Amino acid sequence: MKRKMLLFASLGLVLANDLARGQNEQPPFKPIAATNTNRTFSAVASPTMRAGWQRRMTLGPGDVLNFSLYDQPETANQNIAVGPDGRVSFLQAVDLLATGLTIDELRAKFDTELGKFYRSPRTIITPAQYRSKKYYMLGTIANSGVYQLDRPTTMIEGIARAGGLQTGLFDQNTVELADLSHSFVIRGGKRLDLDLEALFQKGDLSQNITLEPDDYVYFASANANAIFVVGAVASQGVVAYTRNASVISVITARGGYVEKAYQSKVLVVRGSLKNPETFVVNTKAILAGEEPDFKLEPKDIVCVSRRPWARAEEILDGATMAFIQAAIVTATGNYVFPNFNPFPITP
Repeated sequence: MKRKMLLFASLGLVLANDLARGQNEQPPFKPIAATNTNRTFSAVASPTMRAGWQRRMTLGPGDVLNFSLYDQPETANQNIAVGPDGRVSFLQAVDLLATGLTIDELRAKFDTELGKFYRSPRTIITPAQYRSKKYYMLGTIANSGVYQLDRPTTMIEGIARAGGLQTGLFDQNTVELADLSHSFVIRGGKRLDLDLEALFQKGDLSQNITLEPDDYVYFASANANAIFVVGAVASQGVVAYTRNASVISVITARGGYVEKAYQSKVLVVRGSLKNPETFVVNTKAILAGEEPDFKLEPKDIVCVSRRPWARAEEILDGATMAFIQAAIVTATGNYVFPNFNPFPITP
């Protein structure tokens, strides 16, 4: 606890100094390496570390631009926002698509369009505000929601901006309510290979990644005594943990198997998402009375595949991503990957 207090006290000093300076079906997902890690608290402290999206800064809905024509100050028009449809207008050039373009690319489009009305126009476009780049802080965070990526921001800075992790009182001590072992970051539809326990419990700043547009940062609840059932069952989702919870009971609670479910090998994933422990359960033999049922623990993930598999590693990535989808839906009601099917039916 003292180490965490020192960690966030140092973060406060760094932030104060900074402010003073101014889908279709796919194969199973593999965790991607956490690129652009930052061994300091602040992304501003390392201005030379730029991600691909920063090297090619594109526009999007909500960005605010200033327009004028070179040597024609009377044409100046300031604070024009890119509309929700991603389009923007200036003079006779109406509804030009700006989303996905850089400032230079948009300038070239306006030069071409305004060339129909002016002789050799030279459009000047300067950004007033970048509002289109966002990241998401979800779960047991003090102020969960959507945040504008209006400056380089590390994981720690993003959490501080959201008010920090939720805390509670236990035995007159302040404790964090986040389960870091089941928390995750999603980027580009894949889970980052990131160790949040090492970052927050050991102060390993190599895990302090710089956030990117559309990152989903989700902190699972340490208080949730739940079991996730995913894959080839009638209704994927959460089952409340009880002392008698077993593989058969939770599958039954979610409506049972769907047609073509592979019952001979059901995967149980236990422990940290970073280094999980796996168990293979033959539910077909259990139902036939040939083997005892498998007892479950809180936060276990029970994964039923639609296809035969030999090794747990073959479907572990799909099980993890299905859990992530179910966790986000449970917390927010939103499907981050609406077309994602980690366990397609094999003919």
